[in-house]
Amino acid sequence: MREILGRRRRLLSQHDDGQPELIGAALTYATQWQWPVLPGAAADPRSRSRCGCPDPECTVPGAHPFDPGLLAATTDARMVRWWWANRPTAPIVLATGGGAPCAVSLPALPAAHALAALDRAGLRLGPVVASPSRWALLVRPYSMEQLGELLYAKDFVPGSLRFHGEGGYLALPPSETGTGTVRWERAPLPGSASPWVPDVEAVVDAVVDALTRTGVSAPEL
Repeated sequence: MREILGRRRRLLSQHDDGQPELIGAALTYATQWQWPVLPGAAADPRSRSRCGCPDPECTVPGAHPFDPGLLAATTDARMVRWWWANRPTAPIVLATGGGAPCAVSLPALPAAHALAALDRAGLRLGPVVASPSRWALLVRPYSMEQLGELLYAKDFVPGSLRFHGEGGYLALPPSETGTGTVRWERAPLPGSASPWVPDVEAVVDAVVDALTRTGVSAPEL
């Protein structure tokens, strides 16, 4: 009985630390969905709001690549297992673009208003990643030329919008970063071979329109 209880406590402890959940999610992204991932820079253990990287003014603590760099992102299961076996609490960072989704992100409060407006308009959205400060809508990969033409055609683009394209990155659930927990605001469908994501044109058009109509075009945070 003691042995069974001890094993149960160990399993509960592992679950509370989020370690099996992190490595399981990283493997799903990499091997099932073919999204290249890598471990992010962990938050400074002495102060969660500070990053473990050398930059004392880091604006995305724990939510960016550091060692290894972004080019190391992979879909190889052995590499993913090795990384999280050695760094079990490391955030999961997606290398956006290429064969992986890109993203459009904006501050959390206007994002919530925008998503409500998009739902009322009947626009189909893909997965939405949420942190305490920003939400990111995943979209199909786009080129810088495509994005440039899209933005040039706009009379107004809110300064709060950020674009995570080729050469960019995004922390994925269930990562813990310096600003808090990363979660799914709109989760991919369970068992998805690869989550569906919309075109960037539809998302940018709808988000800019929603932000303009609702008057929540917040300054960039």
